[in-house]
Amino acid sequence: MISNKKFLDCPVATTINLIGNKWKLLIIRDLLSGTKRFGELRKSLSGISQRVLTENLRDLENDGLVDRKVYAEVPPRVEYSLNQTGVSLQPIISAMAEWGTKYKNNQL
Repeated sequence: MISNKKFLDCPVATTINLIGNKWKLLIIRDLLSGTKRFGELRKSLSGISQRVLTENLRDLENDGLVDRKVYAEVPPRVEYSLNQTGVSLQPIISAMAEWGTKYKNNQL
């Protein structure tokens, strides 16, 4: 389900509106390698609070990028994964990683 966010005329602004914060990009990066539980994501995202992770996962789910699967167990188990739309961001994340590596190594 895609949220009712106002899509701007500029496609770059639309993309930034959906994934344009540090945590969302890092969550997507981590989910590109496969399905993760909440605790796994929190552990891999150094410095993120539980509240901020929950909010960002909800946003990504509402925007149609992440799927959430709840298992009827005690304690409850919840897994997050990128859906087809979320996976389509892989080239963008890869390009950012490549650029960041070149920048860090003064190769630009």
